[in-house]
Amino acid sequence: MKVLLTGSAGFIGSAIDRALTARGDEVVRVDLMLADAHGSVDTPPGTHRLDVRDAPAWTELITGVDAVCHQAALVGLGVRVADLPSYASHNDLGTAALLAALHEAGVGRLVLASSMVVYGEGRYSCATHGPQVPGPRAEADLRAGSFDNICPVGGEPLGWDLVDEGARLDPRSSYAASKLAQEHYASAWARQAGGSVVALRYHNVYGPGMPRDTPYSGVAAMFRSSLERGVAPRVFEDGGQMRDFVHVDDVARANLLALDAVVAAPPGAVAAYNVCSGLPVSILEVARLVAAASSGPEPEVTGEYRLGDVRHIVASPARAAADLGFRAAVPPTDGLARFATDPLRA
Repeated sequence: MKVLLTGSAGFIGSAIDRALTARGDEVVRVDLMLADAHGSVDTPPGTHRLDVRDAPAWTELITGVDAVCHQAALVGLGVRVADLPSYASHNDLGTAALLAALHEAGVGRLVLASSMVVYGEGRYSCATHGPQVPGPRAEADLRAGSFDNICPVGGEPLGWDLVDEGARLDPRSSYAASKLAQEHYASAWARQAGGSVVALRYHNVYGPGMPRDTPYSGVAAMFRSSLERGVAPRVFEDGGQMRDFVHVDDVARANLLALDAVVAAPPGAVAAYNVCSGLPVSILEVARLVAAASSGPEPEVTGEYRLGDVRHIVASPARAAADLGFRAAVPPTDGLARFATDPLRA
C-alpha cells in the first residue's frame, strides 16, 4: 500500500511510519516541523516539509496514493481564547484543504487522528438513579476537596462508566472543538466526494519518543520530568481521576488496521473508534508506576485543581475490537513502568 502520512515526524506519526515501513508499505512523508512539536530537530531525511493548509498546491504528492493517514495537528488543551485562531487554522483549515486536495487528486480513503477530547466529560451513573449527565463541578466544592461529580437527582457521588463511540460529543477547549470539526469535515467530504473515513479517537498516548515538557507532552511525561529533577510528581485533585493510557506502538498498529479497513470500505463509509487499552487507571496510579520504576519519590497529592478539567473519562474498546480487530497489546501497568526509562524527545 502507498500511504501519504501527514505529521510523519511527530511522536505518533513517526511510530506509524515505522510500522508501515516494517510491513513493506510505501510512505510519503509530510510534516511542517512546527517548533512547538519538534523544537530544533532537523527535518528527517525523506520528509517533505510542507503545510497541509497548502495541500492543494502539492497534489502531485497525493496523486497515486492508496490512502492518507492524517496525523498533522496543533495539539494541547487550547485553554486560552486567544488560541482559537491557531487551532482553527492548523486543524480545521488544514484538514479542509487536505480534503479538497484529495478530491482533486482522486484519492478517496482517509484515516484521521481524532481524540477522546471530543467527548468532553466521560459517562457517569448513580447507583440509585442510573445514568446521569452531571453539570460543571462547582469551584466551591473543588476548593473544599470534593472532586466527584454529583448526581443531579439525589446528590450522591457519581461513578464512571465506559464511554463508547455513540456517546454525546461535547468539546470543551479550542483543541477539542477543532478535533470534532475535523471529524465533521471528513464526514461531509466522504458523503460529497464518495470517499471513506475512519476517525481514531486516541485516549492518553504515551511511549518512547514522546516530547519532553512541551504542549505535546502528556501527564505521564510531566511526571517523569519531575522525577528526573528529583522532585515528587504533583498529582492534582485526589488522584482518583480515571483515564485510559494506550501505548504509542498500539496506536500505530490501530492505524494500520484502520488503513486496511478504509481501503476495503464502500464509498461514503464513515466510522469512528476509540483507541485505548481498555484497562482504566487512576492518575495517582500512573504517577506511582512511573515513580516506582525510576526509584523516585512518592507522588504528592496536592488537592489543586483546574476549572473545567474532566473528572473521569474511560473508553470502551469494544467497537474497535469488533470492527477493526484492534486490541491493545501493552497493558498500562507494564508500559508505564517501561516509560519511566524510555528515551524521550528533547
